[in-house]
Amino acid sequence: MRKVLPIVLVLVGFLSACREKNVDPATDVETSKWIVEQMKTWYYWNDKMPANPDLTLAPEALFNSLLYKYDATARPDGDRFSWIESDADALKAELSGSTKTTGLEFRLFYYPTGGTNIMGLVTYALPGSPAAIAGFKRGDIITRIDDKQLTASNYYDLVYSDAAKKYTLGALNEQDAIIETSETKSVTPVSFQEDPVFFDTTFQYGSNTVGYLVYHQFIASKSGSEKKEYDQKVDNVFADFKSKNVNSLILDLRYNPGGYVSSATNLASLIGKGITNNDIFYYKEYNTTLTPAFEKRYGKDYFLEKFSSKSQNIGSGLKNLIILTSNRTASASELLINGLKPFMTVTVIGDQTVGKNVGSITISDDSKKVKWGLQPIVTKSFNSLKQSDYSKGFTPDVTVREGLRLYPYGNIKDPLLAEALSKITGSQFVRKKAEQLRTAEFAEDFSSTIENKAGGSNMFFDK
Repeated sequence: MRKVLPIVLVLVGFLSACREKNVDPATDVETSKWIVEQMKTWYYWNDKMPANPDLTLAPEALFNSLLYKYDATARPDGDRFSWIESDADALKAELSGSTKTTGLEFRLFYYPTGGTNIMGLVTYALPGSPAAIAGFKRGDIITRIDDKQLTASNYYDLVYSDAAKKYTLGALNEQDAIIETSETKSVTPVSFQEDPVFFDTTFQYGSNTVGYLVYHQFIASKSGSEKKEYDQKVDNVFADFKSKNVNSLILDLRYNPGGYVSSATNLASLIGKGITNNDIFYYKEYNTTLTPAFEKRYGKDYFLEKFSSKSQNIGSGLKNLIILTSNRTASASELLINGLKPFMTVTVIGDQTVGKNVGSITISDDSKKVKWGLQPIVTKSFNSLKQSDYSKGFTPDVTVREGLRLYPYGNIKDPLLAEALSKITGSQFVRKKAEQLRTAEFAEDFSSTIENKAGGSNMFFDK
């Protein structure tokens, strides 16, 4: 028995390794057979799976043994994104933005460079979450957790445990060095539903009316809901943009690891220039087992996703579409960029994206005998011109990175936003304002809590 969330192609960036917790290592033969059966049917690289899998392996090890794993030299076309979780119900909830969390998201980097000590830079705190209530804000610096200095050997347990935590904060001095302060903030994780539509505003520079939207994940609805509350919220933002005659759009996806294709299609339909509901947003390609079966049963249209007609669409009036990215921007975010390119100029400002041009589905057992949830890659995506050449990510038109000084969303001191506004206005004054401000040297992050979201940077869900 299997259950696939309504062919939910989840375009997600790069999720960290699956999180198996407190699982009995004893081999469950029924579970093992079920995993192999589902992978033989659905996995995009099912023709490259081992002929005789070792069914004595524990579920996570067995699943990993089936993967056609990426290798830069031997398998550059390989899998970087499939994963498994021990609780299928929890996986589904997480993919809808509901998880146990403090609501705090931050980047991790070594400081000083070349050492073993690690610092955290807060990218945002979810409104209404324990972190927000405790007073965390974008740009805060974390030096310790539970009075322990973060290091390469202990950071994972300290950062990703479900226990209550006490964070010690640091600050940047005039020389842009991090100093530890005596300030601490304590938070306890709770079950929390994230709203992905994080921030929006407009700017006016002469004849340029600029809409700015910060969108953190492609999620249509709250967990367990079919009301598409978040898609509707995005629609409302664009209705407001349209009423204000927005003629340039800045879409901030720098922390967006992906999500549901249905939400990517909805957003693309609000932006696309000259599109109709007959135009193709993207194609999906399955393995050689499923492709003929689906074509016979559903026809060739099954493999394509068309734009929808939206009264809130602002594409016809757009002079500029700029998408802000980082090295955490992935999956459905990249699908959006790729799908819009045949219809309009898409300018990318920020950092190289992840490069996830494949999609996954959630597979669980209807009978509930098997508790595990699978999230294997099952498709490869193409735009209407049959292009899918971003497996190494999109290279930005202008490379800009955040420094250690982060500013509130909508503040033109933010280097990515400033660069986008400068391009739109065609003048240097906005950029010069940003350049005149002292910002700390960029610290290359090696990890981010965003990766620990369901899908992390693996999200590309077909729903």
